[in-house]
Amino acid sequence: MADRVAAEVIAGYSTSFTLATRLLSPPVRRDVCNLYAVVRIADEIVDGAAESAGEDATGIRTLLDTYEDTVLGAADPTAPAFHTDPVLHAFAGTARRCHLDPAHLRAFFASMRADLDPGVHDDASLAEYIHGSAEVIGLMCLDIFRTHGDVTADPQWLAEGAASLGSAFQKVNFLRDIGADITVLHRHYLPTASDGTLTEHAKNALLDECVVELDAGCARIPALPRGTRAGVAAAAALYRALVDRLRETPAADLTGADAVRVSVPTRVKTVVTLRAAGKAVLS
Repeated sequence: MADRVAAEVIAGYSTSFTLATRLLSPPVRRDVCNLYAVVRIADEIVDGAAESAGEDATGIRTLLDTYEDTVLGAADPTAPAFHTDPVLHAFAGTARRCHLDPAHLRAFFASMRADLDPGVHDDASLAEYIHGSAEVIGLMCLDIFRTHGDVTADPQWLAEGAASLGSAFQKVNFLRDIGADITVLHRHYLPTASDGTLTEHAKNALLDECVVELDAGCARIPALPRGTRAGVAAAAALYRALVDRLRETPAADLTGADAVRVSVPTRVKTVVTLRAAGKAVLS
């Protein structure tokens, strides 16, 4: 039941993620969904759900701190494994089964905490934010993959690929959400002009980085366990499709109160996913 609840949390937020996870083997899919459900709930604490429920800034920070302590406790193999919250109960099983690194969880919550004090990021703070919000998620997914399949490739090489995919996914999402991030959440992840607009040069430079990181991540897919390759390849292909659509979208259309949020139509998602999964299975 707890595993099903975690899967439902994710299904309610992202059709792309749900589509890609269906291509993972059942044990891997269960543990990836259990991880992402916790991540999604933490994200909601800082992205408006808590504020909509009447929490002030102090209350939101307390909620996030408390949730971090609870998540770290759930991951502690010496602590009780039972939790009355189904998502935490599911996550506890995954964290212990897959030996998730508490340092990765702490880095994630540090990035969530950074969102509570929005400002303009410089190169150093943005790299730290991306590490905590995205790269460590890729690294924890890699821990899950290793748990459910034999991996003989160099662990550091695989970790670099996992982090690269996480970073690319996050940067694409920055571009997709830049309008709402600036106007609603007052967060400036990317370099913008003084009036909050994004230049074509800055947009394309970031997309170039995404392509390099997607290539690095995809180069590792054949070394992953067979039960994970199709799902990872599908996720990477969906983000490549987003990169292509962002290239075609003028930077000026991505910012402002009436910003366009670029997406991939459902029919195209299906074609892209099946094509990428087929290639990965044959690799």
